[in-house]
Amino acid sequence: MKSFVFKLPLVAAGLLAAGLACAQEPVAPIEVPNDVNPALVELGKKLFFDPRLSKSGFISCNSCHNLSMGGSDNLPTSIGHNWQQGPINSPTVLNSRFNIKQFWDGRAEDLKEQAGGPIANPGEMASSHPAAIEVISTIPGYIAEFEKAFGSPGVDLDRVTTAIAEFEKTLVTPNAPFDRYLAGDKNAISADAAAGYELFKSVGCASCHNGPAVGGGMFMKMGVVAPYETKSAAAGRVEVTGNEADRNVFKVPTLRNVALTYPYFHDGAVWSLDEAVDIMAKVQLGRTLDETQRKQIVAFLESLTGDQPKFDLPILPPSVPATPKPEPFN
Repeated sequence: MKSFVFKLPLVAAGLLAAGLACAQEPVAPIEVPNDVNPALVELGKKLFFDPRLSKSGFISCNSCHNLSMGGSDNLPTSIGHNWQQGPINSPTVLNSRFNIKQFWDGRAEDLKEQAGGPIANPGEMASSHPAAIEVISTIPGYIAEFEKAFGSPGVDLDRVTTAIAEFEKTLVTPNAPFDRYLAGDKNAISADAAAGYELFKSVGCASCHNGPAVGGGMFMKMGVVAPYETKSAAAGRVEVTGNEADRNVFKVPTLRNVALTYPYFHDGAVWSLDEAVDIMAKVQLGRTLDETQRKQIVAFLESLTGDQPKFDLPILPPSVPATPKPEPFN
């Protein structure tokens, strides 16, 4: 007992020291959310996977934010209705609850507002909000589930987007090797990754890529020091604000799970982390990194891959004869 009493303060002191050290770092660990409504999450999960929200009956939220592929689609730009080429790279939905705003240009205030955008975008799901709600509101299984989740009958856009957002709030990726490293397990990442993190901080990457998502918390011009050469027509936040100073300003993307979410940047033009690190150092920081430095930073970035969301694939309630039919080929 005496030994236990003697050691307990030492253990507590060690935990406190680890916590203080973690708090002083620009990157914070991902934590599992405990602020969600389980019934809304289950309903939102079904809606996230339901292609009937689209005009074609073929495209769902998961089409461009594939939860088997890091919450993105691993394409330079996404494919929309009638095989249209999207204008911008699909950002990951994983850890998107930490974003200051949604979409690359920040045009959506939150996940709920974002969820309604693609449904009515003619280049994405190509439906309309009234048409999508009409489909969902004719499906008996959904009618019952909406009443259960919200405590009263009714299906409308506000409830659809609320449920999808509630599901998306759960899509976090804790327990990355780097999180364990921050918590005090110095063997959780390689020596290269540890050196890469120190470089990540010292050369200035952490000025924008910080917080629990290692990004997503601010907007920044793409090409601060030198122009970023791109064929993309996306102009960034200027399309929201109308302020010319916001041209080529985009939301800083999360670096969580970045090893899974290639190709990189808003134009999806870069397929390797090594090249992405090289370009960002040059155009954002005015630095030229040597091969060893890039290798170390890439090792750090690879240590940010956390536990991917795991759940049973939802079984969607079936349509009935009164449900409007999809139009996949128009």
